[in-house]
Amino acid sequence: MQMPSGVHALVRRTHEERVLRALQENGAMSRGEIARIVGLSRTTLSEITASLLQRGAIVIVDTDASRREGSGRPAERLALDPASAQFMGVDFGHRRVHVVVADASHEIMASGATRYDDTTPWQERTALALALVERLTAEAGVHYGALQGIGIGVPGPYPAPEGRSWPRATPSGTVLRPAPEGVDVAFAERFDAPVIVDNNTRLAALAEAISGTDSVADLVYVRLSDGVGGGLVVGGQLVTGSSGLAGELGHVTVDPAGRPCRCGKRGCLETVASVPAILAACWEFGLPLENLRDLADAVARAHPVADRVLREAAGVLGRVVGAATMTLNPAKVVIGGEITQLAPVIVDQVAATLGADLFPTASAAPVVEAARLSDDDGAIGALAAVFHNSPLLARYPETADVKGGAGARDSTTEGAAHVRP
Repeated sequence: MQMPSGVHALVRRTHEERVLRALQENGAMSRGEIARIVGLSRTTLSEITASLLQRGAIVIVDTDASRREGSGRPAERLALDPASAQFMGVDFGHRRVHVVVADASHEIMASGATRYDDTTPWQERTALALALVERLTAEAGVHYGALQGIGIGVPGPYPAPEGRSWPRATPSGTVLRPAPEGVDVAFAERFDAPVIVDNNTRLAALAEAISGTDSVADLVYVRLSDGVGGGLVVGGQLVTGSSGLAGELGHVTVDPAGRPCRCGKRGCLETVASVPAILAACWEFGLPLENLRDLADAVARAHPVADRVLREAAGVLGRVVGAATMTLNPAKVVIGGEITQLAPVIVDQVAATLGADLFPTASAAPVVEAARLSDDDGAIGALAAVFHNSPLLARYPETADVKGGAGARDSTTEGAAHVRP
């Protein structure tokens, strides 16, 4: 019995949405890779992609010749039409804001950063971020007529617990101000686009989980920087917790009588394993280091004080990560931050600590590695968050509505974006 045309159109539309969603979330892929992700036969997928190509929804970007093994014919790689949309990722660190703009095919169009003091109020940080976007507009020739979404990463726990508002005071009187004061509203009003806000380190965890060919669904992430932050990815989803505190490994107490922490407690992991804490410990043991460059020089010279401090900090970090690993059983543990690149002993020591503390079976041990992404990881994670929340199919007409032949586009998208050559 022949399927009614209306039902057939609905099924085809569903298949198209799945294909576009896969390309939106994963970037350029071959037809074979798309078929595996969306679960369609090669024949059905060929029909779907042919229609999308004709309507200009997707384009052929290149082939997989550079990555292909064997002598088979290179496969075309397909991607969303780059001009169909833009996405912005913004990462507010303690001392700098980083902005990344990507097109619909996941190609980075513009990227830049601006530094500020860690006491800078949010209103000024927001103004600096918007000024950075304007500078990128001028330098890279990017205009935001097709901006579909903005992801913003901010330090500290976010959002506030339900029924409560930030800022709030700790028992010791320290005031926590993790939420941005109007940053989401400022970006939404400036660009007339939806905004997603989350903890920047948590977004970095998402970026690490989905990056590369060996992406994982379960991951524990820790970043060592001016502070120590963390993020948990479980079942392919970021875990925020009931009050936005999930993954805050930097504020696990490791020494109740230790140094005061900015959160108001004493002896948090951050007071031992953050970059300022490591530099301060080197000073205490007679090795005066002012910054990461000095630490890198000491590591290159195999200075015993630097090695001792780094191993001790990494050992404490490993025990905290070990507890999270025993709880979640992740496939991968990722240690981020610039310091892990210049001091590989940190990752080595964390791996050794986990090896000693976890169940003595090979299947229980996660892969432990340094972050693949650099300090833009929070911005890349913010991009990943909006890639998953911006449908594009509605911008393209049905085949029967296309006028002017192959490649014709719905008038709603014409001239909407100016992509850098």
